[in-house]
Amino acid sequence: IVESFLKGGALNPVRKAINHLLATIGGVAGPVLLFFFLTAQLGVTELNNGWAIPTATDIALAWLAAKVIFGPSHPAINFLLLLAIVDDAIGLGIIAIFYGDPTHPTNPFQLLWILGGMALALGLRKANVQQWPIYIFGPGILSWYGLFSAHLHPALALVFVVPFLPSAKKDPGLFVEEDDETFAKVKHHSPLDNFEHFFKGIVDFGLFFFAFANAGVAFSSVGTITWIIFASLIVGKTIGISFFSLVGAKLGFPLPEGMKPSHVITTGIIAGIGLTVALFVCGAAYNGATMAFQGPAKMGALFSGFGFFIAWIVAKLFG
Repeated sequence: IVESFLKGGALNPVRKAINHLLATIGGVAGPVLLFFFLTAQLGVTELNNGWAIPTATDIALAWLAAKVIFGPSHPAINFLLLLAIVDDAIGLGIIAIFYGDPTHPTNPFQLLWILGGMALALGLRKANVQQWPIYIFGPGILSWYGLFSAHLHPALALVFVVPFLPSAKKDPGLFVEEDDETFAKVKHHSPLDNFEHFFKGIVDFGLFFFAFANAGVAFSSVGTITWIIFASLIVGKTIGISFFSLVGAKLGFPLPEGMKPSHVITTGIIAGIGLTVALFVCGAAYNGATMAFQGPAKMGALFSGFGFFIAWIVAKLFG
């Protein structure tokens, strides 16, 4: 997101970001509203604590699906990636705010540590400090401690620090490096790029084993919540993203050049592929007395992978 606001990025100038952000709002609101509608209609309101599960998009799977369906350079890919990154960030924020430990209520006063971390990061940037570890292990630790002591999820700590890391003057595009070969030989990139490269392998390794360890549930676990989550992800995201994005276009905030309404609908279906963050929310939403719902809820997140085939059929039918 930070890079996308740089010169040449997908969200620069800011006016270009409006439609993406509207689509993101729709991609969160649509699934949540459909989730509550379905639990009410089916008389299973005891499942309502899982309302945040369908808000997330699996970025890696969605990116792969979009490249296969649209081709490698279609504008819908950047549109989808930015939407997925932001709604995953919102999903993590929801975990931090709404799924705290009831035995340890939130202590907002401790969030001042986060402000201290941000102020320190800003000071480092103003002083032209170019070593990224100083930002991560200075302001980052203050931010982590603020969330931890406030009884909010500390996994969000670097969200408040990364925007202050010195970055390149322009963004060549999402997941695109100006010169990967040169980067491998000479670490001449900005601190933000160097930070990204250093942790990429660690993050990929960690996410793989997170999904591997958390997704294992028996097919016998399928239940009502499975289909509610599946429908909320595929149908809710498609409706929410399409409606908000197309209304935004009517209000004067255009779609990216080269995108048509049919592309937005297909993108909405692809965005319904939820896995990593959805599994994370399943664990936070259903535990203790509601642990029995956790397995079926995870199955709903896993079944959303079929969104790829649904999106592929829609793309073939409507172009």
